[in-house]
Amino acid sequence: MKDLGYLAQDISILHRKYYKDTRDQFAKLGLNPTAACVLLTVHEHPAINQNQVAKTLVIDKGLTTREVNKILGLGYLTKTAGTGKTQLLTLTTAGEDVVNQVQTIRRSWWQARFDQTGINADSPLIPAIEAAVANIIDMD
Repeated sequence: MKDLGYLAQDISILHRKYYKDTRDQFAKLGLNPTAACVLLTVHEHPAINQNQVAKTLVIDKGLTTREVNKILGLGYLTKTAGTGKTQLLTLTTAGEDVVNQVQTIRRSWWQARFDQTGINADSPLIPAIEAAVANIIDMD
């Protein structure tokens, strides 16, 4: 049996390759791959706050703040008052349009990897990874 520690390394390699391969496409939208992930998270969780974005993506709060500020400056997000000092993030119409492009970039990259390797969306690998990620997010 393969040492499961190598799985983390393999996932990290996929992550870095995805970021490297998609960086130029996201740059055309004024984004980087991390900002694209922030946008997707806001899309998937309307009226989410920055701390929740950081927790969901498992990135530090400083990076989240920098990326949110960049996205706000592009006009893709708005902040509205939540409870207390909480600011809720919502996509603008322009942000929704960009999310569609981000989803296409992401889907195309992964589909190409799956096509090259013969993996399909029904692979048991997919729910196993999703379960591991959900467990990490729930624990933090």
